[in-house]
Amino acid sequence: MKNIVLVGMPGSGKSTLGIVLSKSIHYGYIDSDSVIVAMRGKRLPELIEELGNDGFLDVEAQVNGMICADRCVISTGGSAIYRPDAIRKMKERGGVVVYLKIPYEEVERRLGDLKKRGVVLKKGYTLRDLYDERAPLYEAIADYTVELDNSSVEENAEKIRRTIVCEISEN
Repeated sequence: MKNIVLVGMPGSGKSTLGIVLSKSIHYGYIDSDSVIVAMRGKRLPELIEELGNDGFLDVEAQVNGMICADRCVISTGGSAIYRPDAIRKMKERGGVVVYLKIPYEEVERRLGDLKKRGVVLKKGYTLRDLYDERAPLYEAIADYTVELDNSSVEENAEKIRRTIVCEISEN
């Protein structure tokens, strides 16, 4: 059975929309960041501090690569794109990757302190640098790109559902 794998910038709504979408299509829901926290017993900012960016990315890739599920919406961490082999494994297991694309200005508005959010940020990088670096990576790995706006969570979840309806109706 197919899974819906959500990718996108921190603050794009992967977790919030993932929960609403999963309910609307009667799928389970998995948040890979929550799996990492449960497995490691620490919050993301603590793990990034302890392991460094590369160490954290390795843990994130390991967790994403081992998620085996059927008929689930899976929200990945924003940095999952830096280890694309894990996303490819999800695709090989029947995952359909959906990039939740939001304008930079909206990402900036939604995010507070990046360190407190547990965002992997290279030294000297700004949020704009991060956005510009990641956007083409998300687009390259995605099967679908859904451009989100300031609509309600329910309306944006419906946008995603309409985009992937052919995928979920094959299940």
